Amino acid sequence: MKTKKKILFVCVENSCRSQMAEGFANHFSKGGFKAYSAGSGPSGKINETAIAVMQEAGIDISPQKSKGFEDLGDAKFDYVVSMGCQDICPFVPAKKHLEWRVDDPKGKNLVFFRSVRDQIAAQVLDLIHRELKSPDGGTPIKNLIK
Repeated sequence: MKTKKKILFVCVENSCRSQMAEGFANHFSKGGFKAYSAGSGPSGKINETAIAVMQEAGIDISPQKSKGFEDLGDAKFDYVVSMGCQDICPFVPAKKHLEWRVDDPKGKNLVFFRSVRDQIAAQVLDLIHRELKSPDGGTPIKNLIK
């Protein structure tokens, strides 16, 4: 049996970007990744607009929780992806670190949220395709987002 690779997505509040990335990674990797998310200053809730735009994409992130690094326990990660928090987020040990510069959609309009969602989806799909050699890594994002 193949072991799932663990991936952690981090942003400051763990309410928008990292939550969307967690949802996409768990959905699109078909079990190849076990995705987590956390923030350096968690808001304690998932942003309602993030939930709505993810539901448009056919993914329900409403059961996910906004959490801090202390909530991760002693999990060991294969990948840690920073969603643009740079120096604000603490270093989390992993085999590979990635920095995705994704604008924070908090407080922005629905069009901006959708744009951020689609950017995250494309980056997650690219990562899955490169790291897991996913057979549908070439599927255009517009065909995956409802």
